[in-house]
Amino acid sequence: MKKTIIIYESVHHKNTEKVVNYISKQLPIEVCKLQDTSNLDLKEFDLIILASGIYYNKLHKRILEWLESADISNKEIGILYTCGFRYMDFSKKTSKYIVDKGGKYIGNCWCRGYDTYGLLAKIGGIAKGHPNNQDLNNIKTQIESWMV
Repeated sequence: MKKTIIIYESVHHKNTEKVVNYISKQLPIEVCKLQDTSNLDLKEFDLIILASGIYYNKLHKRILEWLESADISNKEIGILYTCGFRYMDFSKKTSKYIVDKGGKYIGNCWCRGYDTYGLLAKIGGIAKGHPNNQDLNNIKTQIESWMV
């Protein structure tokens, strides 16, 4: 099994943090909040999972900023994200950037997350009750397959 770390950013409703906490209790994975990565040595990990909510159709900008300075050469990297509604692959630009920096992009997994951003607040938000148990188990299964 690959030594794995999830590096994440979770802001509004902590949807991504809920997923990350669940996964880290189910699988042998280390977890690191993005703000705590300054002394992180990526050399000890075989697989890096970047996790974020979606903000303006992409991963949180601090994930992208971290990627700019991180040495991800020859590292397997997967992306996990939560979003209120998925109408496109929100990881597409980030996955291209990973490959351009010499990383090995292995795919993405996602689930819905409660979203009340902007006008959605006026209608009470979307994806209430998400991520739910089925969402959590689906993501766990996907990440497990990456770790083999």
